[in-house]
Amino acid sequence: MSKILMVISAATSLKLADGSTHPTGYWAEEVAASHKVLKAAGVGVDFATPAGVRPAVDDLSLSSQGGVSEADADAFRAYLAGIDDELSTPLKLSDVRASDYDALYIPGGHAPMADLAQDADLGRLLNEADAQGRTVAALCHGVAALLSATGSDGGFTFAGRTLTSFTDEEERQGGLGDNTPFFVESRLRDKGAVLRTGAAWSSKVVVDGNLITGQNPQSSVATAEAVLKALSAG
Repeated sequence: MSKILMVISAATSLKLADGSTHPTGYWAEEVAASHKVLKAAGVGVDFATPAGVRPAVDDLSLSSQGGVSEADADAFRAYLAGIDDELSTPLKLSDVRASDYDALYIPGGHAPMADLAQDADLGRLLNEADAQGRTVAALCHGVAALLSATGSDGGFTFAGRTLTSFTDEEERQGGLGDNTPFFVESRLRDKGAVLRTGAAWSSKVVVDGNLITGQNPQSSVATAEAVLKALSAG
């Protein structure tokens, strides 16, 4: 049975460009829908966070303010409740080795911008996984977590790779706008990644070798399915 490590942000707040603090957490659909697809295929999924802190869901991801219908919010809430025991006791990133897993999977919400994008333990894991040819998958703002990975020369590990992420357009339309700490798409381009994005709020997945990225919450299922395809082909 394949094993996947789902790395989730432990952040509950995000410092904005104007210095104010914004509540945050993981995006419900990206964890729930992805986990459901992976588990339905018989894949083992472990959770890990910085310091093993229990992650918190972003309340916006369960409300109409976040563009989520009441029916979908109820479904995500119910699914997350069903895996609450696992979410409550995540592994510590510092204790995990990439060699113990077939893939890393990083969902978003704005929270990864606050911790995972600068997390040295995650950077080590990503470098290990990439060097070993293991699948590395990230979704929406979770793609910002890739920024934690740098090489011995200090350069971005994924420079030159083709990927997608939550777009600057989507951030301005339905995210934090110009008050975002940084635009994920632009930051990745600045670091040397090659971005391939789809229409705002459409499902878009980019596969570049062992690297799989999804653009937004609407890409959750397709991203998880792409990971399953990669594992079956591996």
